[in-house]
Amino acid sequence: MKKKIRISNIIIYFILFLGTIMILFPFFWMFISSFKTMEEIVAFPPTFFPKAPTVQNYINVWKEMNFDQYFLNSIFVLIVKTLIIIYTSVLAGYVFSKLQLKFKNGIFLIVLATMMVPYPVTILSLYQEMVWFQWIDSYKALIITGVFNTFGIFVMKQFITSIPDSLIESARLDGCGEFRILHKIIMPLIKPALSALAIFICLQIWNDFLWPFLVLNSDKKYTIPVGLALFKGRYYTDYAKQLTGAAITIVPVLVIYLFLQKQFVEGITMAGLKE
Repeated sequence: MKKKIRISNIIIYFILFLGTIMILFPFFWMFISSFKTMEEIVAFPPTFFPKAPTVQNYINVWKEMNFDQYFLNSIFVLIVKTLIIIYTSVLAGYVFSKLQLKFKNGIFLIVLATMMVPYPVTILSLYQEMVWFQWIDSYKALIITGVFNTFGIFVMKQFITSIPDSLIESARLDGCGEFRILHKIIMPLIKPALSALAIFICLQIWNDFLWPFLVLNSDKKYTIPVGLALFKGRYYTDYAKQLTGAAITIVPVLVIYLFLQKQFVEGITMAGLKE
């Protein structure tokens, strides 16, 4: 019996190992290719490791393409939008899970139904609204349009629902208002969920291309995904700069995950164990 368990474990670990290699290989190839020259990248047969490693691609990206400005723009939008989305998600999740309101369940179903609407269906009307508000080529078009995240509201509602009602009722009897309960009781109890949601939201915002590409016109306001698109021309694509820029964009995501990985794992575990 133990032998069969060992064999099954070996098979599972082997499959997981192959899956890990398949997932990580493109990132590894992108990273080592960022140290190749353009001629070596497009050469056939292709080379795996660079014959003459160079950091000139990184220097060119930062100097020639205003990449440092794109990087700062993305960081600004990421921080502001993530904080707003997390707070509004917690606020809405608390309302839908703990407050007794008329038509609460019906409104929540409508909110969930918006997840079924494809994003391209709404993008034309949303762009027209930005024209009416005169928010084209502004950070307001990037930040304010996404302050309510349906996925975030759903996740926060599920976690806050698991908090005992008796705890909240005790706080109300002691004279706590709803906002104080939210900030002093609810938010400290759902820190793992907040960290997990923050990582998902950060990935979504950091990699967003279509909406920033539509509403931003000034080079000084471009985010990194839009800036990377500039490396591709009509007749020529600078793969060396594209790969280098893509390698740089991964760094903030890795940093965020390294700082929040413990809370992220706890949040996912709690989601799996929650009834």
